[in-house]
Order: sequence, then C-alpha cells, then structure tokens
Amino acid sequence: MRTGSEPRTARSALRVRFWLAVWGLLWAIFGTVAFALAGRPGWAAACGVLWVVITVDMTMILRHIRQGPHYQPGRDVPPYDPPRHRYP
Repeated sequence: MRTGSEPRTARSALRVRFWLAVWGLLWAIFGTVAFALAGRPGWAAACGVLWVVITVDMTMILRHIRQGPHYQPGRDVPPYDPPRHRYP
C-alpha cells in the first residue's frame, strides 16, 4: 500500500540486507586478496575500504535485528498510517 510517506515510514528488510552484505563482504575479501597478490595495491586498498564499510553496515544491521520487532516488524504488524498534515 503506497501512502506517499514512504521515506519517513518505510521499513527495511533487514534479513535480506544482511545476506546482501554477506555477499558483498565475500567479494570485498576476495578482491582485497586477489588484488594484493596481483600487485595492485591501489585496488587492494579500495577493496579493503569497502570491506570496512560493509563490516560496519553488517554491525548496524545485526544491531537493529537484535533490537527486536520495533525495528523489524513482522507480518502481523499493519502498515504505518500516513501522517496527517494540516495546512492553513
């Protein structure tokens, strides 16, 4: 159901986001090792930075998952009501 207020009331599929982060983490680790072995320190550093960013993102995702249904509502939680604006 679209309400037009999605940026403020959107819910994130945290488990999907977590598994996509795992996939990205595997590729970042592979890229870091492969470029380091190939003698490409710039690309290895770029993959290493990406590795750190993904790790921080995964930490935040796991934190939100562990905080419970307030941050990840189940299917039994109805969609948020759109905010009511009163314009003069």
